[in-house]
Parts: sequence; structure tokens; C-alpha cells
Amino acid sequence: MARRDAHAHRILTAVDDGAAPAASVVAASWRRCVTLYGLDPEQSRAPEMLGPAELRAARERLEPLMRAAHAPLDRLAAAVVELGCCVLLTDAEGAPVERRSAATDAAEFDMRGLRPGAIWSEAQQGTNGIGTCLAEGRALTIHRDQHFRTRNTALSCTVAPIHDHCGRLAAALDVSCRHETLVPGMIGLVAAAVAEAARAIEAAHFRAAFADARILLAPGAERGAVSLLAVDRDDLVIGATRAARLELGVTDAALAATPPAADLLRCGSGEALEEAERSALRRALARAEGNVSAAAKLLGVSRATLHRKLSRFGLR
Repeated sequence: MARRDAHAHRILTAVDDGAAPAASVVAASWRRCVTLYGLDPEQSRAPEMLGPAELRAARERLEPLMRAAHAPLDRLAAAVVELGCCVLLTDAEGAPVERRSAATDAAEFDMRGLRPGAIWSEAQQGTNGIGTCLAEGRALTIHRDQHFRTRNTALSCTVAPIHDHCGRLAAALDVSCRHETLVPGMIGLVAAAVAEAARAIEAAHFRAAFADARILLAPGAERGAVSLLAVDRDDLVIGATRAARLELGVTDAALAATPPAADLLRCGSGEALEEAERSALRRALARAEGNVSAAAKLLGVSRATLHRKLSRFGLR
């Protein structure tokens, strides 16, 4: 009881501190929980569950992205489940639609609400990895006592947002661990693995959505963002990832006008367009110190795709 009282007191003290929410993502979330959602940190209620028909509908809405996520989820799970972690793919409302975990840990994750259909929105469960990632629209970790509800403080949750082929926030990718299985020094490694998997899902989903288009690397790709453009046979842009939209200032209205890729990339001609992509490849290789696998991860493409592009541009 004393620990629970101390946790609630810490939260309420931060909420009353006018400066804390401005300086901390966690404190800002705590304030939303108290002032906007009217939540109580001591309320020990398990997450609400979607009904079977609602969960089925959520999966159907996310089905194209789930297909793109299959291989990255498997790779991520292979890296973290032995640490006592589970991998969750959620929809934009914070409800997991898929989980990967060790069979021996499944019952405990079920008990904690880390299961398909549980609603982990910030408005429902307070500050938590999934809900706060979706509320903030950014990758983050909510570790132990940073959770709003006392019942969730045994967890460490690292999450990255996933955007669809139109740049909209569509999902979240979460790795949740019991606190005794994840030492603080490993949180950064887990965060890097989650971010890499989220980039791979975004890139695979974008390529599948524009399967008949040519995919170009846009500025920002060499820094690890999924910055991709889809162009038709006339080199008119018909799609852009969120990172490319932000980097180039592209809006839905601009894409509806199918602008020439050379105009968006400010390179003037088809030949210059290829040079812009070649330069992005060179920068990625330089940042990765010539390591093709690392460069592919930076660019959000597979090694096979990168090898094809390197061959095409004579960069082998």
C-alpha cells in the first residue's frame, strides 16, 4: 500500500508542477491522464477488451499492413522473446491485433492485458508505451514507474509508431517486458530493434501499396527515415511516405496533382533525378562505413533491393 501511495503521490506532484509537463513527455502524459481523461493511478482495472467481432474488424482494417509486418515481426520476436518480452502490433486505437511471445510467458502476458483485443489507449490505461506513443506520435519507452497506473509498473514498454502508405498514423509496434527481465542497459538495444522493425514494416507496406510503381529514395532516407517516393512510368509522383512528405513539404493536395519527381526533388531532369538517388545511396553507404546490411537498414530497404540499386548505379 505504501508503494502504491508513493507512486500516486509522485504523479500528482508532477501534475501540480507547472514546469514538469513542459520538460517531460511522461509528465505531460500524466497531466493528460488526470486533467483530460480523469483517471486515477490507483484504479486497478485491467484493460477493456474488444469483442470478437470488433477484433476481427480491426484486423481486417489493418490486413495489408499486417501482411507487410509478418517477416519484421518474426525477426523482432526472435531477438527479444528469450528476454521474457512479447511483441505486439496494435491498431491506431491502441488495441493489439497480433502478438509474438514465448509459449511459457503467454499466460502472464494475458493476465497483464498484453494480448490481442486489449485496449491500451492513453485515455483508457493512462501513460503506457502503446497509448502514449500513439498520443505523442513518436517512438518512446515507458519504463516501470513511468506508467500512470500502479498495476502496470512491473512493465517496461518500448514502442514506435507506424505510418501507412498515405503518411497517416496507422499502428504501433511494441515490445513489452517484465521489469525483472530487462536491465536498463538493454533498453537502448531494444529501442533500436523496435525502430528498425517499424521502418521495415513501413517500407514493405509502402512498396506493396505501390507495387506497380518505381520506388525512389527521397532526401532523409540516408538518415534512417523511411523516405520513399512512388513514381509512375512518366516519373510523376503518385505516393510518398510520411518521412518524404515531411522532408519535401508534400501534401495530399500536391500528390493529387501528380507532380514530376524532378520538381519535388529540385533536380531539374530525369538524369538529375537518378543522380539524386545515387547520392542518397552514397551517403547511406558512407554513414554505414561501407557495410551494405547497415546501409540497407538506414534506407529502410532489404539487402536485395539495395544490391539491385547499387548494381543499377554502378556503385558496387
